[in-house]
Amino acid sequence: MGLLERVSTLIRANLNDMIDRAEDPEKLIKQVILDMDNQYLQVKTQVAVSIADQHMLEKTLRENEEAGREWMRKAELAVEKQQDDLARAALDRYQTSQKLALSYGEQVGDQKLQVEALKSALIKLEQKLDEAKSKRDLFIARHRRSVALGKAARAQSAIGDQSKSAAFDRLKDRVNHTEAVASAQVELLTDDVGDRLARLDRDTEVERLLADLKSKHGLLTQ
Repeated sequence: MGLLERVSTLIRANLNDMIDRAEDPEKLIKQVILDMDNQYLQVKTQVAVSIADQHMLEKTLRENEEAGREWMRKAELAVEKQQDDLARAALDRYQTSQKLALSYGEQVGDQKLQVEALKSALIKLEQKLDEAKSKRDLFIARHRRSVALGKAARAQSAIGDQSKSAAFDRLKDRVNHTEAVASAQVELLTDDVGDRLARLDRDTEVERLLADLKSKHGLLTQ
């Protein structure tokens, strides 16, 4: 793939779509920027080389045009001197210079088109590179946020899983049952002690009343 074709592919690339479809958007955007940087340097270098080539072609064109004019001048001089052989030779050289000038003129035209195309590609690639760099932090932040949201969703899903929820409910029921049994045992134990103490109080009171009656009737024994 030629340089301009590779650059054109990068320029046409839809960054948003690429990022959305990428498995690792953060890695992709960094790679895209790296590729654009490399291509930008290559195009910039090629622009400089192409401009230098254009200048060389233009210089050669001017030299051939000047040579053609010089050979025509010599042909005219030979005609004035009635030296037809020299005039013919000069005119032959003149035609050669003209053909070369025409050929170099076409090459200069083609070279100018190539230079303009490279300059245009360089400008567009620079704009695309600036766009990518400006969006880089946004894309990376968006990707990291989506990863965090995905983890949160999976965690929420795990918490809401029916089987795990049922197991949790069963465990809670067992804890509640155990607590109820322990509470009942404590309550029974407390009631038993209370009953015994109450009976002890009643027995004491009965004995006291009995003693009072006996004392009243003079029946107390010494």
